[in-house]
Amino acid sequence: MHEKGIAMTYTGPTLARRMLARQLRELREKSGVSAELARQAIDVGKQTLWRMETGQPTRLNPLFIERLCDTYGASEATTSMLLELTEEARQRGWWRKFGNVLPKHFELLVGLEDAAKRIISYQTMLLPGLLQTDQYHRALIWLRTPTMPAAEVERRIEMLNRRKAHLYDPAKPLSLHAVIDEAALRRAVGGRSAMADQLNYLAAAGELPNVSVQLIPLSAEAYGGIDVGPFGLFEFPRHLTARLTEPPVVCLESYTDTLYLDKVDEVQRYQEAYAELQRPALDEARSRSLIHKIAKESAT
Repeated sequence: MHEKGIAMTYTGPTLARRMLARQLRELREKSGVSAELARQAIDVGKQTLWRMETGQPTRLNPLFIERLCDTYGASEATTSMLLELTEEARQRGWWRKFGNVLPKHFELLVGLEDAAKRIISYQTMLLPGLLQTDQYHRALIWLRTPTMPAAEVERRIEMLNRRKAHLYDPAKPLSLHAVIDEAALRRAVGGRSAMADQLNYLAAAGELPNVSVQLIPLSAEAYGGIDVGPFGLFEFPRHLTARLTEPPVVCLESYTDTLYLDKVDEVQRYQEAYAELQRPALDEARSRSLIHKIAKESAT
């Protein structure tokens, strides 16, 4: 039995791990127990406790969770809730079967993507991953790692298509709002013919009821938000228990790593940047017209 106000619902392993981390950290801080005493209570290193409290991938032992809850003086109902989150966090996400081709720094992004209800993407030089065709994605892989075995490349393409399936899920379609600088459409990744196919695909995807594609035309010249750089903003479903709802996360991808920002003030600045990017962006209809125009130019 859960105490009044605590209800459980399926969230997926990545979100469950982050929810568990936030609850453990808040319980420890409210109880006045230091991180040093907490790690001693379960006999783990500082790094392990840090990973548990920040939602990083790590082995979660239910006995450790019980011991921490006891140390923090958590109620029986709260302990039960955290043990359920632990069990869910220990499940294997579908992306784990691609572990041999999934970069470690990219695993969290795929998990957050899978759990999100809405993603805002701003791109300046490349198209958003979820809106890439196989040809476009394959060309990017070859550019970055020209010696990658063909079998590994195709496994990455398979993983991309599994990620994209979230957009077409009739039960829980992902909402995607992409704001893209026109410059990204002018660079013929994979060649002119492949780019024409990519642009037609992008225009068709923008007609889905859960997908919005807006272009910032080159005619906008310099615009507010141009110096922000590419980013993704992930928003998550409201949990039945309000305090368990995961706050938004900003994702910044680099060549070798991925940075995640979840502090309230950091996320707010990117939300403000997104609002600023709406000013120079064309509406969806005019964006589609421009996409089709550039696609025709690429095909000739």
